[in-house]
Amino acid sequence: MGWTSARFGDELRRRRSEARLSLRSFAETINFSQSHISKVERGLKNPSPELAHVCDAALNAHGELSRLIAPKPPAEPAPPDITSSWAVPWTLHLSPDGGNEFIALDDGPRESSLVKPAVMTWKGPPVAYPGGRCGLSLPHFHRLLDEYRALGQLLGPAVVAQLVVAATNALRGIARSTRGADRDATLALAARFAEYTGWMTQEAGNDVASLWWTDQAATLAEAAGDTELAVYTLIRRAEVALYRGDAYSLLELARGAAARSHSPRIRGLAAQREAQGHALLRDDRACMAALERSRELMAQALAAGDAGGEPALGSVYLARNAAFVSGWCLHDLGRDAAAVRALEGGLDAIPPQALRARARCGARLAVALARSGELERACAIADMVTSSVTIVDSATVRADLHRLNHTLGRWPRDEVARLTVSRIAAAMRVGGYHPQSNT
Repeated sequence: MGWTSARFGDELRRRRSEARLSLRSFAETINFSQSHISKVERGLKNPSPELAHVCDAALNAHGELSRLIAPKPPAEPAPPDITSSWAVPWTLHLSPDGGNEFIALDDGPRESSLVKPAVMTWKGPPVAYPGGRCGLSLPHFHRLLDEYRALGQLLGPAVVAQLVVAATNALRGIARSTRGADRDATLALAARFAEYTGWMTQEAGNDVASLWWTDQAATLAEAAGDTELAVYTLIRRAEVALYRGDAYSLLELARGAAARSHSPRIRGLAAQREAQGHALLRDDRACMAALERSRELMAQALAAGDAGGEPALGSVYLARNAAFVSGWCLHDLGRDAAAVRALEGGLDAIPPQALRARARCGARLAVALARSGELERACAIADMVTSSVTIVDSATVRADLHRLNHTLGRWPRDEVARLTVSRIAAAMRVGGYHPQSNT
């Protein structure tokens, strides 16, 4: 095995010996086999992140063992397979002027090869919006975005994204036929729709599409003169980096957003992403400092009525977003008991109808509970999450369920854990989840 494995094994043996723990008693404490620990200590087997995590906790190593496992460079996401994903009977081409071309192709079985497939096609005219009347429609689009966000809590992201894309294009067309303040307001709202499309495509498991839509949001925001929304797209890019485990890109993007923004809310959200980057690197002190900075900035934003613009930027369904992020960070730092307390408070504050937000918080809570050895509670939360994830089809939630399955695998003789593992596997199969795309 490599130099990292040998160094980790030497350090683990040293710390275990200083704690006066025999190999057998230590293996029983962390619920790993004695032979497995022995091979890791002798450098014959690579340590997993899960093993490093539990060893840190058992030996009060404060993340030192986890830091010995060198972070791997993030794999570049594969480009989407256009040929297979667009094999659908309807095609809608959307043009920047708000027009469209619709094609319906009936290519089903035919009695004779001489009979041509039936085709129905028509073009929609470009948008021609009467001057001075555009502002009357924007409140309706605002409400439409609120409705799409609500639908995003109840339906799969692939369904919602289709609706949001069409609305984004309609606003682009309206903006081309308007001038002045109406044009800027329309483009700014189009940018909000594009930003939400980026989130839905990330939830669908397509990072390439998510980053493309986030870039579109930034372009539209800059054209509207909405510099704060353009800055916020850096935070969205940071969230993609977070789920890919790319701590260095995450920190760079979060710091860039904080440096460019004048909004306390956006700087507070940037501080949260920065804290999560430090947590990935097991830097406890820097993580806690960033979380405290975020709390102060969010308090300033609340006092000033700053929502980062209208509609509000960031999650509107994670009522206690700070508790969720703190719990996430504490979990990554190996402080699972504290993570459980924070995440429980965050989950209780999310309304029952927000299935996607509850599943995101619940999945992370179930992992923290399992790592704390609270199997019964972890499995109960996991059952709630799996019943929701087949509805909302969240790639980010499935990534945490994948981690939970690995953790529960340490208790192969526990009947409740075995049943939960099988339910999670069934939920993964329904959504066609591939864990390598999000871990």
